[in-house]
Amino acid sequence: MKRSFIAQNPSVLWFLLALSVFTIGVTILSEAAGLDLISTSFLKTLGKTLCLCLVAVAMDVVWGYCGILSLGHFAFFGIGGYAIGMWLMYARTKDIVISSLDNNVLPATPDEITHAIGSQIFGVVGSADFPLIWAFSHSLTLQLMAVVLVPGLLALVFGWLAFRSRVAGVYLSILTQAMTLALSLYFFQNDTGLRGNNGLSGLQNIPGLEAVSQATVSLWFFWASAGALGAGYVLFAWMVSGKFGSVIRAIRDNEARVRFMGYHVESYKLFIFTVTAMIAGVAGALYYPQAGIINPAEIAPIASIYLAVWVAIGGRGRLYGAVIGAAVVSLMSSWFTGGSAPDINLGVYVVKWTDWWLVLLGLSFVCVTLFFPKGIGGLFDLISNRKGEDA
Repeated sequence: MKRSFIAQNPSVLWFLLALSVFTIGVTILSEAAGLDLISTSFLKTLGKTLCLCLVAVAMDVVWGYCGILSLGHFAFFGIGGYAIGMWLMYARTKDIVISSLDNNVLPATPDEITHAIGSQIFGVVGSADFPLIWAFSHSLTLQLMAVVLVPGLLALVFGWLAFRSRVAGVYLSILTQAMTLALSLYFFQNDTGLRGNNGLSGLQNIPGLEAVSQATVSLWFFWASAGALGAGYVLFAWMVSGKFGSVIRAIRDNEARVRFMGYHVESYKLFIFTVTAMIAGVAGALYYPQAGIINPAEIAPIASIYLAVWVAIGGRGRLYGAVIGAAVVSLMSSWFTGGSAPDINLGVYVVKWTDWWLVLLGLSFVCVTLFFPKGIGGLFDLISNRKGEDA
C-alpha cells in the first residue's frame, strides 16, 4: 500500500508544526498585538530571517541534493527585491507628487506628473527620465510577475548555456560567481536605471497603507514570510522525495553513471536551477520591504558565499538543516554586529564583536567542514540513531 507524502516525510509535518507555533508565539508577543514584548525592529529581523531561511532551503536543494554549488543564488534573491522595490518606489513617489501638485492653480498634466515622479526618483543620479527597465513599474501585478519570471529566465538562460556545455564542479561555481559579479557591477552604474550605488530606499513605506502603523505592517510581512517559508519547504520536500529526488541525488553522487543509465542529466539540473532561482526571487521580494532598502552590494558575490556557509553549517542535504543554519547565523550576526554582544577586555586588547564577527563565522565554517560535515542538522540524525539503538 502506497503511503502518503506526509507519512513518507514526517519531518515536514514537524517543521510546519514548529513554524506555526513560532509564528503564533511571535504574533502574541508582538507590539501590534498589544503585549509589546517583541519590538517592531526585532519583528522585522525575525521576518527577514524567515526569508533568508527560504533562500537557504532553495540553495540546499540545488547544492545539497543536486550537487550544484551555485555562488549566484543570492543574485536571484536581490533581483526579486529590485523588482518589487521598483513598484514600491514608483507608487509611493506618485502619491507624494500628486499630493504636492494638488495645490497648483492649474491641474498637472500626466506628462508633468510623470516628469515630477522621475525627478524625485532619479534626481539622485542626475536624471528625470524613466529608463526602459521601469516600463512596468506602475503595475503591481506585472512587477510581482517579474519577481518570479526575471530570476527564472536568467537562471534558465545561464543554466542552459552552462549545463549543455557540461560545465560542472568548481568551474560551474566560478561561472555562477562571475555572473553575480557582472550583475553587481552592472547595477552599480548610474545609467542602468536602478539608481546606482544609492539603490532603492524607503521600501518599508507601503503605498496605500500610510494610515497603518509600522508595527502592524511588519506583522503582516512576518506572516507572509512564514507562509512563504512553509509553502516553499513543502514544495521542495515534495520535489526531493520519490523518483525525482532519487535521480537528482544520484546526479550529485555520480553524474556520469546517471547519464549512462539514459537520464537527461542536463534537464534535471536546469529544472532545479531555475525553480530554486524563482523561489529565491520570492524570498527577496519579501525581505527587502522589511529591510527598507536594497543596493547593488546585496548582489555582490560575497552574499552568495555567505548563503553557502549557512547551508554548510546547518547541514546540506537536509532541508531543516538549511533552515537551522540560516536562522542561527542570521540571528547571531544581528546580535554580534548590532552592538548587543558585550566587548571582551583582554587587558592588552579589546575584542569588539562588530570587527571579529566575520572571523568567528569563518572559523565556524572551517570547524564544521573538518569535524562536523553533516552540520547542525546532523545532530538530529545522531539523536534518532541512538534512539533506534536503545529501542
